[in-house]
Amino acid sequence: MILFKRLILLVIALLVLAIVVFNLWGFLTLGTLEPEQGEPYDPLANKVVLVSGANGSVGDGLLKAAMDAPEVEKIYALTRRTSPRIDAGVDSGRITLLMHDDFTDYSALAEQLAEVNTVLWGLGTSSLNVDDETFTWIHVDFPVAFVKEWLAARTDGPMAFHYVTGMGTDADGDAHWAREKGRAEIEVAELAEGTGLRTFGYRSGYIKPPADVANMAMDIVAALLRPGGLVIDSQDLAGAMFEISARTEELPNGTLIDNVDSIRYGDAYRNRKSP
Repeated sequence: MILFKRLILLVIALLVLAIVVFNLWGFLTLGTLEPEQGEPYDPLANKVVLVSGANGSVGDGLLKAAMDAPEVEKIYALTRRTSPRIDAGVDSGRITLLMHDDFTDYSALAEQLAEVNTVLWGLGTSSLNVDDETFTWIHVDFPVAFVKEWLAARTDGPMAFHYVTGMGTDADGDAHWAREKGRAEIEVAELAEGTGLRTFGYRSGYIKPPADVANMAMDIVAALLRPGGLVIDSQDLAGAMFEISARTEELPNGTLIDNVDSIRYGDAYRNRKSP
């Protein structure tokens, strides 16, 4: 019994140490970008927004933020399945639902894509849920096909593609998932070169769901990771995306955004919207 208690205490001590070390790493290494003061701001840059993966955990938060953003006049929810938030948005007229099955072919959506200014790409899954081939299909083939079709529909800015790739993404990394997400960041940026589109890869940490769906466990995880800048609320992440979209002359195509960068731009967006 004593040995079991000691084992439990050891496990707890190791978890606390891991959290401290992880937060210290985040505090010391994250945050390479700072919103510039007085940068030109285009109020029409987020006029029409498309959210992919809107029925998922990340996409749901991005969708809620778009619904709450006064500058967003039209919202397209691109998804295979609906959700309570999507259904409520459709019923209110705030959301136009785009039910779609083949995420490697968007030719049927050309008319809608020609309207879109900003894309919040929250579609994805854990590498633990699928094999490597399926992971590549979802995280590389889907967004690359979308950007190709979007550019076939329009090339005049303002246009911004915001792809949530996640912390640890690295085109030269050891893990398959990290390399493939990094490859997707590079490929969509290459497609956008010479057009009015800018693409951004968001190497976010823990993205906390909206308060209306978050539970106590999520709140605890968020509280443990905030000291190191390793967590961001999904609405703040969307705010960072809107802010970066509207700062049309600030960040170049292909810029990678870490979690603290997102926090800073999310703060800038919130401050701009505050009365």
